[in-house]
Amino acid sequence: MNEIETISNWIKDYATNANKTTLVVGVSGGIDSAVVSTLCAKTGLKTIPMVMSIGNKDILGLEHAWWLDENFPNISRRIVNMEKIFHEFQKASMYINAANKLAFANTKARLRMTMLYQMAQSENGLVVGTGNKVEDFGVGFYTKYGDGGVDISPIADLYKSEVRQMGIELGVLEKIIEAKPTDGLWEDGRTDEDQLGMSYEEIEDAMENENSPHREDYMNIRKANIHKMQPIPVWRRK
Repeated sequence: MNEIETISNWIKDYATNANKTTLVVGVSGGIDSAVVSTLCAKTGLKTIPMVMSIGNKDILGLEHAWWLDENFPNISRRIVNMEKIFHEFQKASMYINAANKLAFANTKARLRMTMLYQMAQSENGLVVGTGNKVEDFGVGFYTKYGDGGVDISPIADLYKSEVRQMGIELGVLEKIIEAKPTDGLWEDGRTDEDQLGMSYEEIEDAMENENSPHREDYMNIRKANIHKMQPIPVWRRK
């Protein structure tokens, strides 16, 4: 049994044991969400890929959702425009002098998470995470309680390069496999590499090799985000 079948079966077994009948996945047009949504579709359980637009053009996300619909009978795609919701949040934030650009970018991720859980609870489902090993356990490149807020994480032990290879094996659209990774949270279209200052190949090398020339840069990014990867601190009585 290859990893595609192993992970897909793991997703199905977890959902079955939790008495859940639906899998909900946010689809952005990136390779991670494309692979995860396809793995979910292969379980045979009702799978809802959700494309949630907030000022960004989710063309690849839409194309992948249509591709899923054409290839799997258990797909029930949803397209949601959340632009007005975000603008109302922006106005409220400006009113209280909390108009921080990075915070607004993270708010987009948290609004999407909220919509995913709205759908999941309405459909007796699970929110399936799309974070890979580099993001979730390497540099912490995700929004706390945004795309980091999920029920299960099927590819969190796979490097980005492994996810890309799995996408090829699954037959994911070539344009998604070749697209530059981006979180889609910035209007200027900045890529993950623009934000991190390192490529995923460099980060993977640094994670695997303590003598990597990229190790110091990797550790600096990791140190800044390590709080996301640790349990919430709790004061304890002595």
